[in-house]
This record gives sequence, structure tokens and C-alpha cells, in this order.
Amino acid sequence: MSQTIPPILSVLPTRALVDEKFKVLVENLPAGSPVTVHSLHHSEDKDYWEAYAHYISDHKGTVSVAEDLSFGGTYTGIEPMGLLWSMRLVPGSQKGLRLRKMDVHSPMLVNISVYSGHIAEGFREQPPLASALTERWYMAPGVRRIDIREKGVRGTLFIPPGPGPFPGLMDMWGGSGGLMEYRSALLASHGYVSLALQYFSPGELKSAELEFKYFEAAFNIVKDHPQVIPDRVGIFGLSLGAIVTMYLAAESTIIKPRCCVCVSGSHFYPRGENLTIFDQTLIRNFHKVRVDENGYQIWRDIILPIASDLSLKVDVRKITCPMLLVNGLDDQNIATVESAEDITQMMHAAGNDHLLTRVHYPDTGHLIEPPYSPHFRATKYLVDTTKAKVTLLWGGQTKPHSDAQEDSWRKILAFLQQHLYSTSSPKAKM
Repeated sequence: MSQTIPPILSVLPTRALVDEKFKVLVENLPAGSPVTVHSLHHSEDKDYWEAYAHYISDHKGTVSVAEDLSFGGTYTGIEPMGLLWSMRLVPGSQKGLRLRKMDVHSPMLVNISVYSGHIAEGFREQPPLASALTERWYMAPGVRRIDIREKGVRGTLFIPPGPGPFPGLMDMWGGSGGLMEYRSALLASHGYVSLALQYFSPGELKSAELEFKYFEAAFNIVKDHPQVIPDRVGIFGLSLGAIVTMYLAAESTIIKPRCCVCVSGSHFYPRGENLTIFDQTLIRNFHKVRVDENGYQIWRDIILPIASDLSLKVDVRKITCPMLLVNGLDDQNIATVESAEDITQMMHAAGNDHLLTRVHYPDTGHLIEPPYSPHFRATKYLVDTTKAKVTLLWGGQTKPHSDAQEDSWRKILAFLQQHLYSTSSPKAKM
């Protein structure tokens, strides 16, 4: 491609929250030129993730990723954010990895480049026509991050900028454990004091009563914070976190959440058991684990059929606050769809189904993340009790799963706004 004026590549805004859209524009190309737009991210684990798409410049020599068709690559069609959600490990990388932001004090840096011609490999071997660096943040300016080590509770509290007080959230991830902060940082960027709660190891707290008190203590840390409106505190859980959310909402006499968000969860929770029950159930029902053609384990059948015995599940009839269930119809890890049907029937029988909002998405898997996060159909997983490393099939197809992440996040924020803010919500922008 010979020309005198070099192409200009712009990404606007150059700095944004991860759930904000950007616009990628290439100008000063010859009219009708085939080009490849490429994104590259070097993760905190030192892995490279990329996406790319093939475009043809218009009569003005311009390519707008937000408005133009991609003819090939990791996504096709008009996809303004495809350079993020279709990211995958570069060829030759270790398989089964998952991209997650660990240090929310720093942005996710994404290098966007444009190359001559329609190419699918060798991006690092040839010079781009132009490049631009964009910053994607989970934590907006002014959000404060505070380590929590009190009353036996471990976690991180994120407080929005401004005088407050604010509504609060207790935010719980799934069974892989550890401390995941990025969703809480993003929730604080939208005006909620959010506690990213660190899970104990299963069996660390020897009884179900101790575990229950741990979650109650964590909720009260949020509720009693001087920056929090005490009667406007909700619970947000994914996977195992969603199961715990329902259990607390139904059974706790100490805490009364204002609302609950449950993503990819179930109400399977035998009364009086501690969290080791999920590993025990896996071991006991291992004959129900299926393996696909790639050797990936499918766990969704472990809790099937859904029990009719109330002692084997959360009695959701006792839930008295609004609850949002977000599920993928291709969840291969938990039988969330069957669970949601049973939850609906139980709440209807109790006359409290008006409190339940359900959203579910076709071709969407278990790991429903904030928008524009890459889709992980299968990743490696360490089983806590046996210490076996397996690859779990989470499910979903990249494009519909990514659409579901964008749509569900919008619905989650609207639900939280409705039930935790009576007036318009302060919302931080980059």
C-alpha cells in the first residue's frame, strides 16, 4: 500500500471504564483498501490475547469499526466492541486459560493496530500502518479501595467518589475461591459501596453455622459502614456465590438484603451443611459427570434431577426481597435453567413470584462476566478436595454469549438502580 500521508488510527475515548464502548477509526487510507484491525493485550500472567477483523476502506479511505462490516477474523459483521469480546490467546499459547484482572489499580492496556491487507497471523512479524493504545479501567478515578480484615472477614471494600452515603453491595464470586475484585471495583464506579468478599477454603470454617455467621458478618460490615445507607444493601453472587446469596436471603434472621442479583446459580443447598457439600456432591455423583469430545468435564447433571425434598434446597419461598436471576441456556456447569424453573414454581406457590425477575440467554454459558470480557467456553479448574486439575466446559458460543454479557449487565445495573437508589444514581466516568 503506497501513499504519502500515513494512515491515522484513533481510539476514543482512549481511557474508559471496561463497560463503556469505544470507537475505533482509521483514516487516510486509499479508497477500497483491504486492511486488518488487530487488538493485542499482554495479561498480568504474561500471556498474549488478541482479536482481529478484516475491513475494506470506504470511498473516503476510512474504516469505522463501530459502523463497518468485518468480512472475517475473530468476528464478522458490525461489532463495535468485537476487538475486545472476541479476544483469544495467540496461537501457540497454553490452553484453557482465563483472562481476569487482578490489580484493579492499573488499567487493562489494549494496543489497537491496523495492517495492510487481510491477514490472520504473523502480526508481530510485520510493522503496522498505525497503532494506538487504549486504557480499560475497572476502577474509576476517585474510587477508594480498602482492605477488610475484621470480625474474621477477608475482602476488599470499594467506595465510590463523592460525599455519599451510597447503597451497598456484598459481592461474591464462585467456587474457585480467592479474592476477585474487578466486578466490585466496577460496581463502585457506578455508585455502590461494594465488598468483594474473599471465600474461605471449603472446610476451613468447620460448621455450616460458622460459615453462615461469616457471611452475615460480611454483610453487616457493608451495612454499618458510615458511607453506606444501611437499609439499602443488596447481595450480588455468581455461581456458588449466587447459591449463598439465595440461602442468606431465605434463612438469615440477622440480615435483610434490599435486593439480590444471582448470576448462573442454583438453589441446591442441603440445609445445615457447610460448603464442602458441593465437593462431596461432586464426588458422590461423579458418575453423572459427562466428558465431551475434547475431554472437557460437564458438571451440569450433578444436581439433577432437582429435588422435591425441601431439606435439599434453599426454601426460596421465604425470600422477601426482589431477586434477579441471570442464566445462560447453554450453561454446562450448573443446571441453572432447571433450577430457575423450580425457583419460579416455589415462589409462585408462596405468592411471592412478583419479587422474581428472570433473564436467560440462548447459546450463553456459565461465566457471565461484565461486558466486553472475552468468552471462555472451557478453562482449567482445580478441584478443591481432590486437588485434581481438570478442564471444565462452561458453555456458550462467543457472539451470543458476549451479547448476553452486555445485555445482562445493563439489566443488572437497571435492577440495582431501581431497588437501591430511589433517585438517579451518581455514576463515575473516566
